[in-house]
Amino acid sequence: MSEALFRAARVHRLVAGNLLRDTGLYTGQELLMMQLWEHGEQRQADLIKTLGLDPSTVTKMLQRLEQSGFVTRKPSPDDRRAIVVGATRAGRALHDRVRQAWRELEEATAAGFTKAEFEQAMQVLARIEANLTAASSPAAGPVGTTNPTPAP
Repeated sequence: MSEALFRAARVHRLVAGNLLRDTGLYTGQELLMMQLWEHGEQRQADLIKTLGLDPSTVTKMLQRLEQSGFVTRKPSPDDRRAIVVGATRAGRALHDRVRQAWRELEEATAAGFTKAEFEQAMQVLARIEANLTAASSPAAGPVGTTNPTPAP
């Protein structure tokens, strides 16, 4: 199952990258931009928490987005230690194109699914996410120390 999940995620990311190519964004950057479009300016620390990414990954992502002219970063007026990130006019102009790319990605991902199959797939993916989240928590102990019984 893990190998199949890895392969599907890899192909999904490849298709997403192809759909985003015209926007000037790399896969993953659109998720950060969506947070800014939806919630406005935010502290970099809040973006890190919301996206669930390593701080160095978000910092590198923001540097690239800033160099591309899609975001600005500035010290918070309330806390000089905090960095506030906002979308620029050029960044906001990407909104419709990115949303369209995500619609096309969703259509390609779920092509041929019935409504019931789509709902079942969403439940299975949520369960996989919950299982892996629980397995990665410090309280779970080392990964691989339990012997889950695979479903038939």
